[in-house]
Amino acid sequence: MFKGSYVALITPFIDGKVDDKALKNLVEWHIAEGTHGLVPVGTTGESPTLTHIEHEHVIKVVVETAAGRVPVIAGAGSNNTAEALRFTQYAKDIGADGALVVTPYYNKPTQRGLIAHFEAVNEVGLPIIIYNIPPRSVIDMVPETMGQLAKLEFIVGVKDATADLSRVCAQRIHCGTDFIQMSGEDGTAHGFNAQGGVGCISVTANVAPKLCAQLQEATLAGDYATALQIQDKLMPLHNAVFTEPGLVGAKYGTSRLGHCTPDVRLPLTPLLDETKAKMDAAMRFAGLIS
Repeated sequence: MFKGSYVALITPFIDGKVDDKALKNLVEWHIAEGTHGLVPVGTTGESPTLTHIEHEHVIKVVVETAAGRVPVIAGAGSNNTAEALRFTQYAKDIGADGALVVTPYYNKPTQRGLIAHFEAVNEVGLPIIIYNIPPRSVIDMVPETMGQLAKLEFIVGVKDATADLSRVCAQRIHCGTDFIQMSGEDGTAHGFNAQGGVGCISVTANVAPKLCAQLQEATLAGDYATALQIQDKLMPLHNAVFTEPGLVGAKYGTSRLGHCTPDVRLPLTPLLDETKAKMDAAMRFAGLIS
């Protein structure tokens, strides 16, 4: 259902507001560059600082602009189950192809609570990708829990940001080989697919969409030698993007390519000059700028 390079899409701002023109242009650019799918209003889309109205507006603009040419998985996560249900229902109503729902952060539910949360979201009837990112959510959905949820009709896959490549194999055992596993960690995306993954929901793809798409296509074709050559070009950029919060690096890089401003909302701040220099060097290494 979902595979390849999906971009964890940034939300462009201008004068403190969502920049609709830039957002539409980003969608067109990604499709032209070969990005296989779009994931608006995840954490990289600055969902924590968007209002609910802005959150839903961004989903609507992306779905309408994509117009069915590539799948759209809408960010719909919350640590409030009722809010996650609202966003997931909106994504379904507006025509998104799926929803990305993060494990509830900060309030630290038990594995039992995680099951109840995702059972509720499953009832909306839209394909759900679980987003498991223990470094941010503090909790970890263990493979056994994921296996229970994989039995539900609309829990179709996971965005795995554990950076533990052995986790892919464990999840294949508990969830089945048809369960969609997508990496949420750019630096291990090549190895993730070798273990049984089928794609990456990528931050770096904001800056290097064509290379990220080519890497994914190579791995899915079993050509890991070509994929490794591409990953070698991308690795300095992966590291540079995440020197400070990844979305800030991604926005800066995208702005260097002329597609948006580098503006972010507080409490995030613009990149330090030394990080900008690191980004510029990595983009030159990847052949993105001269």
